[in-house]
Amino acid sequence: MTKEYYLEEKGIYYRMNEFNPERLTLVFAHGASGSSSAWIPYEKIFENKYNILFYDIRGHGKSKKYPNYEDYAVKNFTTELHDLITYLKIEKFILISNSFACLIHLEYLKQYPGTIIANVFTSPEIYLTNGLWVKIIRAFLKLTIILKLIPFNPKIKGQINYTKHIGSTDWDISRNLADIRNTGLHAHFYTLRQSFLPSNEYSFEQINIPTLIVHGEKDSMIPIKNSILLAKKIKNSQFVSIPNVDHNTVHNGVKIISEAMESFIEKNKARFS
Repeated sequence: MTKEYYLEEKGIYYRMNEFNPERLTLVFAHGASGSSSAWIPYEKIFENKYNILFYDIRGHGKSKKYPNYEDYAVKNFTTELHDLITYLKIEKFILISNSFACLIHLEYLKQYPGTIIANVFTSPEIYLTNGLWVKIIRAFLKLTIILKLIPFNPKIKGQINYTKHIGSTDWDISRNLADIRNTGLHAHFYTLRQSFLPSNEYSFEQINIPTLIVHGEKDSMIPIKNSILLAKKIKNSQFVSIPNVDHNTVHNGVKIISEAMESFIEKNKARFS
């Protein structure tokens, strides 16, 4: 059973079960505007099999909110994750990231090589650098500069109960509004803007640890072809597509994702010892 904690000096909320040194450690990072509550179904599936750690990224859920656009640079998210990993004295772990958190994941691989022993990317926000629609969204998100005129509210509102939104689509208004209300305008739009910046150069071909990539076939936000290309670039990676699911793979593809993860871990277990 997991327990809740708060790392006061860093403003990070997290949940974990009782760690057993004989078990593998799984760390779960959620996407933009969400919270670690998105992973609750996986918590129930994996809590008796692995050491599991869930946390709210900065500005989200029960973690500290920050007022400025610069606060939400990907490197800041990455440093914060490393601070948590260091505090908990976790030496090796499998990182499971969703959507925007995949950018944090990639930066972590780059900044702290050797600590992640396997990658799981779900609906990764990667290759958001081309296409007219991306340019239009980037131009629109530059308007976030007007948020400086809006009073910043540092109040932490908590987490979303995603069981109320099972089956919701990419553009479901009620779920998106619930996320925005919970996260707040500043954290929501500043993080979103970061996700659409041209990605840093990552040497995907040099990633040599086991990698699982999962993507919904009906994703209308991040084309599935991006993940297919990513899988081709990463050596010995495994790609799983989820039929009839869009960008909300974590919420709507629990069974397929959890089974794919367990199969992936078992297949590569010898490499983790």
